[in-house]
Amino acid sequence: MLSPGDRFEGYVVDAVVGRGGTATVYRAHEIRPPERTVALKMLTDRPPRPDDSARLDREFALGRRLAHPHIAAVIAHGPGWLAMEFLAGGPITNLPVRSDRLAAVAQIADALDYLHGQGVVHCDVKPANMLLRASFVDDGAALADFGSARELGEVAPPRTTRVTASLPYSAPELLLGRPVGAATDEYALVCSAVELLTGAPPFTAATTMGLTAAQLASPTPRLSRHIAWLPHAFDSIVAKALAKQPEARYSTCAEPIALITRLLRP
Repeated sequence: MLSPGDRFEGYVVDAVVGRGGTATVYRAHEIRPPERTVALKMLTDRPPRPDDSARLDREFALGRRLAHPHIAAVIAHGPGWLAMEFLAGGPITNLPVRSDRLAAVAQIADALDYLHGQGVVHCDVKPANMLLRASFVDDGAALADFGSARELGEVAPPRTTRVTASLPYSAPELLLGRPVGAATDEYALVCSAVELLTGAPPFTAATTMGLTAAQLASPTPRLSRHIAWLPHAFDSIVAKALAKQPEARYSTCAEPIALITRLLRP
């Protein structure tokens, strides 16, 4: 663990901004010009576990391939650590207005469609990985955390093998360890959009087993029956985006978000 004021690999630590199961994220700044503020992600275990190191290496390698205004930039990398763009606005849930949340999700959808054009699937799209820059009006939102990303068509490890905060957004093919594609991220994006609009993702359950079963087999809930301000057409858009078979979903991430935005426009 590092403390504020500690120096590490050309950075000075300012504060801890997040802790996960395998890593701690610090706000830090470069010692030398351009003296950028960065998010410094460090693996907790010393020495790092091989799987965690491989995940971080993959996150850096994929990040260096990408250049999009709504994807968080990676800056530097070393054994057990990664420096990336610091997104000072925090998570997308900091936006209090529904229309702004939808605008931010639309930016993430554009980033995902770009990502898929580069042959990459994020595989961990969720509100916690949608972050805001210091001025949302000027600079918007950005997609972060590519540690779970895979190549299009690659098989990701079945998500049911461990408890994960990503389960409410996990498409059936990801849960079953089948090849992932653009539709995998679309599923997660629309689950996230539903949560950002209504306060909860489409599928919920008290246990991991119950939530997994719901994602795999339960029909998409008709939310307009319980939320008065949602039009019935919202249910149809969400149901198509969350089809159990990837080929039945929309062809891009931008399409369902654009439809939802038009539908809910005042």
